[in-house]
Amino acid sequence: MRIVLQRVAHASVTIGGQTVGRIERGFCLLLGVTHSDTPAEAEWLAEKVAGLRVFNDADERMNLSLAEVGGALLVISQFTLYGDASKGRRPSFVEAAPPEQAQPLYEAFVAALRVRGLRVETGEFGARMVVDIQNEGPVTLILERSAP
Repeated sequence: MRIVLQRVAHASVTIGGQTVGRIERGFCLLLGVTHSDTPAEAEWLAEKVAGLRVFNDADERMNLSLAEVGGALLVISQFTLYGDASKGRRPSFVEAAPPEQAQPLYEAFVAALRVRGLRVETGEFGARMVVDIQNEGPVTLILERSAP
């Protein structure tokens, strides 16, 4: 699994002109799934995201977690994170898991975040979405966990 994490002042996702998810301070996560991923990767990444200390404390140092600042998450499925544009002009997506494998892992990841007491908003798996992100900092991290 691969995540692009952005610390945001606010973020939202719109489908067909309707806002289906919106958060204020927190993380916007773009999540990609590959063929070898299992629920263990979803669990590991949920724990990693929940524990990251990338919010500023009173001394302006990245020292606070999402829960400590009362933040929320917006999680968006993003198969293109496994796109390969190294050859030609059209990316290949053969490394992205098919929807029947990726959707349950996406849902397991979201559930694992919620079990940790975090507020999670989502888009709709497989839908054409418009994601509005106001990156704060800017802070952007790439997190990855592959099955052994």
